Amino acid sequence: MVEFEKEEKKKNKKKEKKKRKVAEKTKPEITAEEEEDNGDKEKKSLKMDKSQIKTAQRQQENISNNKKKRKGVFPYGNYRNYYGYRIGKEMEEDPRLRVLKREWFQGKDCLDIGCNSGIITLHIAKKFHCHSICGIDIDNDLIQEAYWNLRNIVRKENSGKISIKSSTLGVPEKENCPEQKETASLEQKETASNGIPPGRELSAIVSFRKENFVDSPCPPKEHYDTILCLSVTKWIHLNWGDDGLLTLFSKIWTLLRPGGILVLEPQPWRSYESKHLVSETAAMNYRAIMFRPECFQEILLDKIGFRMVEDITSGLSGSKTGFDRPIFAFHK
Repeated sequence: MVEFEKEEKKKNKKKEKKKRKVAEKTKPEITAEEEEDNGDKEKKSLKMDKSQIKTAQRQQENISNNKKKRKGVFPYGNYRNYYGYRIGKEMEEDPRLRVLKREWFQGKDCLDIGCNSGIITLHIAKKFHCHSICGIDIDNDLIQEAYWNLRNIVRKENSGKISIKSSTLGVPEKENCPEQKETASLEQKETASNGIPPGRELSAIVSFRKENFVDSPCPPKEHYDTILCLSVTKWIHLNWGDDGLLTLFSKIWTLLRPGGILVLEPQPWRSYESKHLVSETAAMNYRAIMFRPECFQEILLDKIGFRMVEDITSGLSGSKTGFDRPIFAFHK
């Protein structure tokens, strides 16, 4: 029995060996060439993956660079947060307000060309009690921001008035009542601090509109007593050349009433040099400019027709470095 079992085991082992040999023979043989091809394909797929990754990275870099360029280029001087770095956080108001005379604005109709976000327009309206003042700018986003600033100031003023009125509720009406005297003095102080005449809101005095001043038609019935053109001439000069500058001065003259004032703050020629590559148009106009800023007084007095000029720069102090520019008042 034992011998029989041993023989059966041997037979089974032989059968298994035969099966293995048959299976190995039936397997497809892979040649050396096929192995090389398979290796090449794997290498190519790896190279393709790496090249695709690099291409995608380059595209992302180009997109981010383009975004940076778009964010940083302002061909018309239409900077965001312009007053933030012009005035500085430590200053309560624009130093240029100190050299402006009240009689140029009080009860007068005024225009602010290139108003940006409207900060100085609003300050002039409050400080000098304009009858009206309109700020214009070529950038619609800045005009929307100017209106937001206007609404914000009006909202704060109205909340202040409500608090004063609510504090007087329940006070009996008696002559020489100390509470009434105190309320009246509070109202006077509130009016003085706001700079707005009684019965008029700031929104009834200040307005803003999007306008390209050089290219827009001159309304026949639109006239002003005072026009501000602060740090605007360079951008008009670079974008529209000498013709655009003369158009600016001529339109201001036409819009001013007799005896009107142009408050002009021209940028110096050195600032042209730093910005003339902001666009192809600016670079082309820069090379062709004949009338440099030092010629503006002569142009305004002799060619445009202003009768006199007043240099008010001497009273200017506290301007940040790079913004210490001359300011002139031209009288029609």
